[in-house]
Amino acid sequence: MHCGPISRASIAKQTGLSKQTISEIARQLEEGGWIREIGRTSGHVGRTAVTYEIVPDAACIATVDLGGTKVRAAIADLSCRVLAELTELTEPRGGMHLVRQIARMCRQTAEHNDIVFDKVRMAVVGVPGVPDSKTGRVLMAPNVPGFDALDVPASLSEELGLDVIVENDVNLAVLGEHWIGSGAGLEDLAYVALGTGIGSGIIVGGELVRGNGNAAGELGFLPFGADPFEPETLRVGALERVTATAGMRARYLELSGTEVDVPGIFDAAAAGDASALTVLDETARNVARAVTAICAVTNPGKVVMGGSIGSRDELIRRVRELLPLCFPYPVELSVSSLGPHAAIVGGAAIGLSHLHAALFSGGVRGAEIALPPADVVKFSGAAR
Repeated sequence: MHCGPISRASIAKQTGLSKQTISEIARQLEEGGWIREIGRTSGHVGRTAVTYEIVPDAACIATVDLGGTKVRAAIADLSCRVLAELTELTEPRGGMHLVRQIARMCRQTAEHNDIVFDKVRMAVVGVPGVPDSKTGRVLMAPNVPGFDALDVPASLSEELGLDVIVENDVNLAVLGEHWIGSGAGLEDLAYVALGTGIGSGIIVGGELVRGNGNAAGELGFLPFGADPFEPETLRVGALERVTATAGMRARYLELSGTEVDVPGIFDAAAAGDASALTVLDETARNVARAVTAICAVTNPGKVVMGGSIGSRDELIRRVRELLPLCFPYPVELSVSSLGPHAAIVGGAAIGLSHLHAALFSGGVRGAEIALPPADVVKFSGAAR
């Protein structure tokens, strides 16, 4: 039913189940408020058939993008329409304080927009680190204290009373871009996020690359930028130490003797400040090296840049100029079309795929419900 109105005969053909079985399932789903009659088939020879569609607001999913500085929570319905959003500064104490903040935000996002929270059946949380599937801990996440000592999915599930999926935030972002964003339709795609930290999500042959231990794409640990053998590099990678927010601010302070935030560095560069221009040039060189490393290993059809720093035109322009100087083949570099919503959309994609399968397929082979077409995804404008 993800493709729009569909008849019972068509469902039977797709699933291999008998028409009688499908009719009984359809009756139960219709009585439960999950599907509704939408009309009849037309333009075919023979008798017309009743067609059904999923009731979009029969259930919802919470999707969360956790960053080192901000948390964004959203609620999406069964058609993948984002109904409501809420953004807050990240709880700096981390650990259970942050778990409770995420749970509260999910509830408030629903309640403040007149969405009954009982309709929320699952939550997907994107985290800036590596989720350990065995322990539930989030590793390689220096910007989120305490998550490396906590079973994060279990803690969130207990607070929310829902099934919770925890995924790397940049993996969610590349899934969002692959579905409806700048990389839609590409079998091989890379997404590079640069902001508080730096990381990448990689799709090869249409499949997300996770690697052993879910640590594929941790660009911050590439062994250049800072000295990769210094002890601090085991906590914050060599590249991230000099390329993301903290590294850029530290470099500007070193050059100018003045403390400025990253937007201030961009403003100073626009005004011709030599120190700020040096910081942007050095950051662009490091990003170009990182993009080259991805291209040398996975050969993506496109590299999409995102994040509060990575999406800046001043940086993109510099990286584009540098890539032909350090890589022998053309690299298509573009800016995320989903912007700060990339991980939210990716989270909705994963969560709704799981929810659709759980609610409607019941494990029947061939009955899985894939993602809706791209044109159904809309943002409600309810961001707060």
